[in-house]
Amino acid sequence: MSASKDQKPFARSLSHLLKRAVQYSVHRYVEEVGKDGLTHRQFTVLSAVDAHDGKSQTELVGITGIDRSTLADLVARLMAQGYLQRRRTKEDARTNSVRLTPVGKKMLKSAQGGADDADKAMLGMLSASDRKTVVDALAIIAAEMDKIDNGTDAPKAPGKVRLKRKI
Repeated sequence: MSASKDQKPFARSLSHLLKRAVQYSVHRYVEEVGKDGLTHRQFTVLSAVDAHDGKSQTELVGITGIDRSTLADLVARLMAQGYLQRRRTKEDARTNSVRLTPVGKKMLKSAQGGADDADKAMLGMLSASDRKTVVDALAIIAAEMDKIDNGTDAPKAPGKVRLKRKI
């Protein structure tokens, strides 16, 4: 089989293209932030904690989309680096509340510009009208995953959503 025939099924596969888009996003992030900065996932966790101060690790799983065990490992590593602090909540002694430390805020701030530049570079590859369409389409898919994560959606094909697009 030729190389073009081998690649053809992937060339229009949404799941494959989404995976490649994530890979490219991480690549652009590393280019902008640097290999010595926060990893893409560390940045995601610190950003989520900054935006949702005092949320539990379980709530952060839902906010970030990072699975429970990976998030727990990331939080432990970020705590060891002095970027996060974790405390038991008063409401439930089994639940940990997560907060940024001043050092964590500084690290997040140092990576934010690079993360923003990576997003701008990716969106810059699209026409202005396509940017909104792509972001809206991805938001619809993410909302469906949120329903699954929250147990509010039975595993079935979702209804079609029509995006408004000017042609």
